[in-house]
Amino acid sequence: MTETMSGDGATTPLVDRGAKPRSVMRLIMLAAIMIGVSAFFVLFQDRIDNEMMLGILGGLAIIGIFFIVSLVIGFIAIAPKSQSDPLARGFADTHMEGILITDSQDRVIYANHAYGEITGQTKPGEVQSIEELLSRYKDSSEAVYRLANAIRGGNQAQEEFRMAQPLGRVAEGEETGPRWYRLQGRPIPNPEGKVPLLGWQISDITSERTEQELVFKELQHAIDYLDHAPVGFFSADRSGAIAYINATLAEWLGLDLTAFNPGTLLLRDLVAGSGMALIESVQAEPGLNRTAQLDLDLLKSNGQSLPVRIIHRVSAARDGAPGESRTIVISREQGTSALDAANAEMRFTRFFNNTPMAIASVDGKGRILRTNGPFLQMFAGNVSRDEIDRGALFETVLRESDRETFRAALSEAADKQGKIAPIDGRDPQSDDRHFRYYVNSVIEHAEDSPEETAIIYAVETTEQKALEAQMAQTQKLNAVGTLAGGIAHDFNNVLTAILLSSDHLLLSLRPSDSSFADLMEIKRNANRAAVLVRQLLAFSRKQTMRPTVLSMTDVIGDLRMLVDRLTGTHVKLAFEFGRDLWTVKTDLGQFEQVLINLAVNARDAMPEGGTLTIRTRNVEAAEVEKLDHKGMEPADFVLIEVEDEGTGIPPEILEKVFEPFFTTKEVGKGTGLGLSMVYGIVKQSGGYIYPDSVVGQGTIFRIYLPRHIEDAVPAVDMAPPTLVSGSSDGPAAAPTAPKTAKEAPEDLTGGSAVVLLVEDEEAVRRGGKRMLEAKGYVVHEAENGVEALEVLEELEGQVDIIVSDVVMPEMDGPTLLRELRKDYPDMKFIFVSGYAEDAFAKNLPEDAKFGFLPKPFSLKQLAIAVKEMLEAEE
Repeated sequence: MTETMSGDGATTPLVDRGAKPRSVMRLIMLAAIMIGVSAFFVLFQDRIDNEMMLGILGGLAIIGIFFIVSLVIGFIAIAPKSQSDPLARGFADTHMEGILITDSQDRVIYANHAYGEITGQTKPGEVQSIEELLSRYKDSSEAVYRLANAIRGGNQAQEEFRMAQPLGRVAEGEETGPRWYRLQGRPIPNPEGKVPLLGWQISDITSERTEQELVFKELQHAIDYLDHAPVGFFSADRSGAIAYINATLAEWLGLDLTAFNPGTLLLRDLVAGSGMALIESVQAEPGLNRTAQLDLDLLKSNGQSLPVRIIHRVSAARDGAPGESRTIVISREQGTSALDAANAEMRFTRFFNNTPMAIASVDGKGRILRTNGPFLQMFAGNVSRDEIDRGALFETVLRESDRETFRAALSEAADKQGKIAPIDGRDPQSDDRHFRYYVNSVIEHAEDSPEETAIIYAVETTEQKALEAQMAQTQKLNAVGTLAGGIAHDFNNVLTAILLSSDHLLLSLRPSDSSFADLMEIKRNANRAAVLVRQLLAFSRKQTMRPTVLSMTDVIGDLRMLVDRLTGTHVKLAFEFGRDLWTVKTDLGQFEQVLINLAVNARDAMPEGGTLTIRTRNVEAAEVEKLDHKGMEPADFVLIEVEDEGTGIPPEILEKVFEPFFTTKEVGKGTGLGLSMVYGIVKQSGGYIYPDSVVGQGTIFRIYLPRHIEDAVPAVDMAPPTLVSGSSDGPAAAPTAPKTAKEAPEDLTGGSAVVLLVEDEEAVRRGGKRMLEAKGYVVHEAENGVEALEVLEELEGQVDIIVSDVVMPEMDGPTLLRELRKDYPDMKFIFVSGYAEDAFAKNLPEDAKFGFLPKPFSLKQLAIAVKEMLEAEE
């Protein structure tokens, strides 16, 4: 396209339809007025008199003189210059990008020369607006539509689009293929009117796009070279998130690069064992970089380890904050070195950094010379890699009280002693972490470390100490439980004798007698003592349990009214029952005692009032495994939570809450057996109980009872059991009373029935004999099982029922029953004991039939048990 040049050589615009100069318009108007006046005089000179003519001519003369003077002084210009800025116009006219200005009706007002060149419009009459020109092409129509809407809305915008063919003519030597254009638009204020003008700017950016594509291709080639380099490479940001990983390392680790997103994978996810401690130990000075060579293991996606040597470079910001890192990874599996010595060193470094214990070598003064990864990880809060490089002492990781012992051990190591006692210590900054240090003397010094005096192995024993403390606590509780069980057994015999004697005396007195009230008081206090014995047996887990299949929702619902009365008006009750709760198997009465005891304790912990919440829900085995409670096997459990908003329990007291006779209450306000009894009942039911408390916020007791699953029972006629009992080792089967569902018989007389009473406690035996004889029974007595067999032989088996204690010298009750079954398989038998399940549940045949009477018992209870057993059907 040929440029249109003005006389002074400047490029002129292709189209300029701006307004005419106002000075020219004024001259035209003045000339028109003069012509009109002259015509008036010519046409009407005959009708105008001389005086008027002279007046008009005089006025015109004055106007002419004023015009000439104004022209001379420059007040009026014949052809004044344009008021537009010549610099701005010249810039727009010569701009390399095409410029177009249209009005609101899309009529072209101005187009510079470059616009014609880019769009191929060579003549002013051919110039079209942007919308008219580009809307016909599908490559550009959408972009123009969006731009036009934006400009008319008062905004400026920009679009880039690709055309299959160029808009204008292509110069010789240029390619005729597709072209890229950038189109910009903005509204322009219009001084002549209220509606703004539309300004467009178009440029050919094909060469710019070509350069970008070349740079992108070069970058792709560089990335391709890096991806397929013979070594691995990754970079991480300051938070440790992986920003880039090359294909080589991804292949080694088994990662899918197509699924990798920067920032989703952390550096610690790639490093195995204690290698992360080595990487974190490389710290740069503020504003500087630091590079270190490390030997460690990376983790593959399948969980396997990849032994590598890394060259790790980290940077730090000027304020010391950690910066980005760049790391080269060399796989030791790929045979990176041909030197056996180098390979051996790398293998040793790998083993050294992946041991399960912390290792450090020290010189004669105790300065740390070398450490492994676990050491830096174990003592990260006490000593850093930089401090070790500056000669930190090993005593830094020891408490003040342990340092003298360490110095003595180091002195022994310097003397080449072979047996040096280990040192037990704690973390200098925490009482909860325990360590054991093994100091070994260096017999042969390495060439690179001739000053090494000792190698120290450190093992964290925190968990071991916790287990030892737990074991000691368990042994103490077991010892106390055994003692409590023994005391309870003897005490039961005493109470039984007191109750039987009291009943015998009460039968011989009238209520009006003076001694009757005293005897009733004796019996009342004996019953109170029996409750205390049951608590001791519950703690020792030797009380009699009659487990049944229960729904905790029903059990807690039935206790709602009782718990509400016990807790008082200042405590609000809240119940949250889980849906579809599994059933459990436990003793109803005993578990009700558990809930009542916990509710009363919660009430006492909230003197100012609060909310007591009881929750239930199912806990599956997978969740139990995640809880990681010590001693709790993964299985399905029903969880019962009792939560209060009370004062909470301090940690030092929380460890002792299940100990017998331990209480924080005032003297006379409690025995201290409440929670120990709760613990015993829960454990005997096969469950677990864990307290959790925060001082000032409240306490939660979580009870886990095993889920009960019904066993398939064959449809056969089986004899009714007389007892179902459980022990601490698991549920044990024994029979239940055949008439538990019936009311007690009204007639308790024995008629002519013969009873053999076997009891080693003389007072109990004598009292029982007297009571049964009072009911009409014929009673024979024996001190133990051997004597009972002799008596039975003398009577030639003419005995209707045997009532026997469980624990006796020479021959106990279960052994007596087994011997009787040989000659008298149908002999009716009643066991009497305070903790019958431990005495006979494990040692009796499965088909054994017997009754059970727990100690202590009264005369009426003894008579009912014997009468019911005699009347039971075979």
